Amino acid sequence: MCRTAGSGGFTYVWLLVAVALMAAGLAAIGEVASTAAKREREAELLFVGDQFARAIAEYSASSPGAPQYPRKLEDLLADNRYPNARRYLRRIYPDPMTGRPDWGLVRGPGGGIVGVHSQSMERPLKTANFPQGYESFAGATVYSAWRFGPASAGSRTMPESTARPATPGSAQKSATPGPSPGSSGSSAARP
Repeated sequence: MCRTAGSGGFTYVWLLVAVALMAAGLAAIGEVASTAAKREREAELLFVGDQFARAIAEYSASSPGAPQYPRKLEDLLADNRYPNARRYLRRIYPDPMTGRPDWGLVRGPGGGIVGVHSQSMERPLKTANFPQGYESFAGATVYSAWRFGPASAGSRTMPESTARPATPGSAQKSATPGPSPGSSGSSAARP
């Protein structure tokens, strides 16, 4: 059993090639998993943003007298303008893109909150084919350009803001009703 001097080196080269191929395969799998996780967070952002838009719209619509907007997001958890506090959201959802409840606020002329947006400056994967009501999100270069707020007087656009204005809408079908004023939950079974 005599080995030639070159046979050990040949095996070593093939072993290096096999390790390199496995590393490339694992990197590709990691990229696919990362992209899938980001797409899931985008879908969650559309859902949560829609919940805020619905809650703001209900808060404004149920105002005694002239329509008012909440001064802080916590007003959507317990509207104390009535003898029995009304709830428009179950909780202040965290921003799926940052993982924190640090929403950017879009303020209206009276200082009330008319919309929310993510504070993430990441580039979105989704740039087209948005559901009805979200069409203006197409082409946005950062998540913070996705502005969520109620439609006002039949208009589907948000007030001018520092970033690209966007229209609110429904991450689900627009025919799905939101929670009724005073309800303690949303119509969807999401967190």
